[in-house]
Amino acid sequence: MVTDANPHLASCCELLELVLRKGLQQPVISLVHRDYWQSFEQLTHHDACGRLSALSLAVEQTRVCRKLLSAQGRGRYLLRLALSRKALPQFISHLLHTPRVLEWYSPEVSILRNEEFVEPFMSLLLVLSHMEFKLNMENCSFLDESWLLPVCETYEVVPCREVGMVLRYLSGRVFVLDLMPGGQAHIDKFICPGDIIDEINGTSLRNSKNGQAGVVLSRLKGCPLNISVLRWRAQDGTVYRPLIKSLRALRMENPTMQIGPAPSQQSASKDQRSSLSQCLKEGRIVYIVQFLGKTSIGMFGGKEVLQHAIPQVLQKNQPSREVLLDMKETHLTCTDSCSKQELFKHHYPEISCVGRFGQPDYTIFAFCVADSPDTPQSTGFCCVALRASTTKECEEIVCRIGETAMSSYESLVHIFSEQAYIYAFVFTATGFKHTEWFV
Repeated sequence: MVTDANPHLASCCELLELVLRKGLQQPVISLVHRDYWQSFEQLTHHDACGRLSALSLAVEQTRVCRKLLSAQGRGRYLLRLALSRKALPQFISHLLHTPRVLEWYSPEVSILRNEEFVEPFMSLLLVLSHMEFKLNMENCSFLDESWLLPVCETYEVVPCREVGMVLRYLSGRVFVLDLMPGGQAHIDKFICPGDIIDEINGTSLRNSKNGQAGVVLSRLKGCPLNISVLRWRAQDGTVYRPLIKSLRALRMENPTMQIGPAPSQQSASKDQRSSLSQCLKEGRIVYIVQFLGKTSIGMFGGKEVLQHAIPQVLQKNQPSREVLLDMKETHLTCTDSCSKQELFKHHYPEISCVGRFGQPDYTIFAFCVADSPDTPQSTGFCCVALRASTTKECEEIVCRIGETAMSSYESLVHIFSEQAYIYAFVFTATGFKHTEWFV
């Protein structure tokens, strides 16, 4: 069963979103940016014989949700709803058979209008429809901004005179700034400074105006309360990234607020900070490595090319640069440590293989990546080479890239093994490819 706690869910949803956005053309004269949400919304206006009842109900449920403020948020909510109801293949099929909506997509760039790609894509959707998704549809307040959702918990508070919370309104959300000694919140410890009150007895506080939460609490004074709380601490114990800016603002007002790693992670964090080859960024480990360069390697990106491609990069004698290698949930980035310029950004499905170089000290590693993943026709692969500080760190980075990339594929496709290799039909922005992976 797939729940919101599954670390691969965000990658799976992001890949689906990339497909639905690829080739979506903007109207010539319009002040509204068109997103895939408008495509599904428009389908309900072309239902002449009542075939779209399931889609119409899902679109209406999405439209009336008060926690969603943008087309991006509504589209993401609809995708999660479709996964939960095993209805995504039917929704996409309706889109493919509605010419007035399908014509919004470019026939040259879109995957939905490409006969070679759309059939295997529909097969992947059928695989997803056989999986059990149990998603908390009430946890949707951050879909406007991110596929990564916070920890959402609901608490029952006994009738009391005062809950005892000091609240602050930032970016349309109700934050807990502090707890009043002796109040019910302080006694029960069901909420912490920095957490967000998302709902009270079914009343959403998303996009609330100053004082609105107080009005709701005053109206329910002396009644049992069901309070939905969004935690500032993510599933892995680090700070939930979309909240970092707001938490900094709260710390300015309440310097005693404790925002940091979970107690179980504090000792590990100290070790990480003391390492000269690593640093912490938004709760993640970022590696300080040397970027050695990259080179084009042709139309094949299998593991066999690495042993030849890495020496090609080294023979160019390009000056190495100290960079920060940041491996995020769905992609990795490489940033110059001095100028802070981003050198490259690659989503994990674009990477075809990764491995270490056997000479001279096993600190050089490289990966092959699609050269131009956003173009309709593949232009081949390139090899990117870097050097880690130690052999152990090199092995750790290679394993993390390989495991995360494989996890991205496992979110969408059925992986099967044959002898020592793992084969997968990999869906990327350049199409389906038969790819060999090794770590």
